[in-house]
Parts: sequence; structure tokens; C-alpha cells
Amino acid sequence: MLLYVLYRIGFFISNLLPLSITYVFASLIAEIYYLVCANDRNSVQNNLKTILGGSCSDAELKRTARGVFRNFAKYLADFFRFSKIDDEYIKKHINIVGLENVDKGLRDGKGVIALSAHIGNWELGGLIVSLLRQPMQAVVLTHKNKNINDFFTRQRSIGNMRPVEIGIGLRACYTVLKKNGILAVLGDRDFSKNGFWIEFFGKKTLIPRGPAVFSYRLGSCIVPVFMIREEDDNFTLIFEEPIYPDVSQDEEISTRKLAKAYSSVIESYVKKYPSQWYMFKEVWNNHEKMRPDTGV
Repeated sequence: MLLYVLYRIGFFISNLLPLSITYVFASLIAEIYYLVCANDRNSVQNNLKTILGGSCSDAELKRTARGVFRNFAKYLADFFRFSKIDDEYIKKHINIVGLENVDKGLRDGKGVIALSAHIGNWELGGLIVSLLRQPMQAVVLTHKNKNINDFFTRQRSIGNMRPVEIGIGLRACYTVLKKNGILAVLGDRDFSKNGFWIEFFGKKTLIPRGPAVFSYRLGSCIVPVFMIREEDDNFTLIFEEPIYPDVSQDEEISTRKLAKAYSSVIESYVKKYPSQWYMFKEVWNNHEKMRPDTGV
């Protein structure tokens, strides 16, 4: 209940104050959270040790970790302000690169899997795609608290995004792609414990297999897309080249190759923007105890 109250307070402040002042307030809250929440702080720092490598100094590690908390707070502020996003905001604050890659995928008539990660502002990126092209459905993790879940659903609906719950929304995912729609998914964290074990920053971790399976079975291309925050708090929305399935191969082999391909793209963005990757749980921690890797 406390978290829901905090979200509502953040929503009120974000829509009351100018964006620049909202960011200052959000950054202050983030600094406090960084100092008092040792578990999240340690998890972020442990993840960054793998991302930044052994040559990273303690000062750089702490500075980057603080950046993660500040950027996440700004991400929430942007999410709370969805009702204020319009054509003027897009023209003023967002540089769009490679949108034609989505159009290229849609011309095939088999739908597009817009694959992102917990980096930058994926929610805002989804809103922009919905405004510029067509309403899309996004695979989301359901919050245990119904009030929070309803709140997030309302915010997403502002941009004509329709949430699809992980697991029970499988049929809806197939439907949207068969209708040549856009399905938004995140590809950097597996919640099913049934993903692929993939090398990610030199260590194996579970990567969701869902995007690869949808792509293989329906022929839909995967377009990696990332909404990156720039130093001036404007954004660059980047659409990478489409990734296509090799349907001539066995499903297990082909989907694993797809997963490796999109995890490699995600890795390149995390490496370039480590302070914008919002993982507050350790990514590389005791995976080997869960189940062995039987893949190639």
C-alpha cells in the first residue's frame, strides 16, 4: 500500500510541476533511496561490476550506480506525465532514428516484434510508437498490488498501449502478430525460468525465449528498439535493423540463434549506457543452481 501511495504522490507532483523541476525533485528522492536501500544498491553495483569490467574504479562504480537510481526516478516522472505527451513534445524532445525499420517489417504482413530492454525509457518509447504508427500491445509483468497494476494499466492506455500479462496472454500475442500488429516485449529478463541460457557480458544468464518463438512460428521479424536518455534529458528513439528467423532450421536451433542475436544487441546498449539499465536484482547470481544449460 505504501508503494501505491508513493506512486500517487509522484504522479501528482510530476503533473503539477514543470518537467525540469520534476527531474530535480526525482533525482533528490533517488539519492535518498540509493543511500538507505542497501539491497538494491548492492545488487546494482554487483551488476555493474560485470558490465564495466575489472578495471572499473570504486569511484566510477558508485557514480554509475547513482546514475542508475537517478535515471530510473526520471523514467518514472516521464511515465507519470504520459497525458502531456503530444506532437509538440515529440518534435522538441525526441530524435527518431530508423523508424523505417518498423515499416519494413509491417510490409511483410506478419507483424513486428518490437523488442527492448529495461533501459532508458521503454514505456515512453512504446507510447511514441503507438502515436506515430498504430496502437500496440505490450507484454507486461502483472503487479501483485491491484491498485498499482490498475494505475500502470491506466497510464499505458493513455498512449493506446494494451497490456498483455505474461503467461496468460499468450494467445493475444499470437493474435496481434497474425493481424500484422506490433507486439512490444522486453528481452533482458526471464520470468518463466524456461528461457535460453545465453552468454551475456561473458556470463550465462536466462534470456526470454518468447520473442524468438513468436518470430519463428509466425515469421514475424524482431526490431530491437531503444529509447535512450541524452545528457540534456532529451531522448533518441532508435530502431535497429529487423532480425528474421531462419525457418529452414529446427525450431530449437533457430530460436536459440534468434535469442543470441537480440541479446547481443541488448548487450551493446547496456555496455554503452550502463547508468540507464534498471536492474535492481542481481542478474548473474546462482543461476547454475536453477537448472543446467543443455543448449549449444
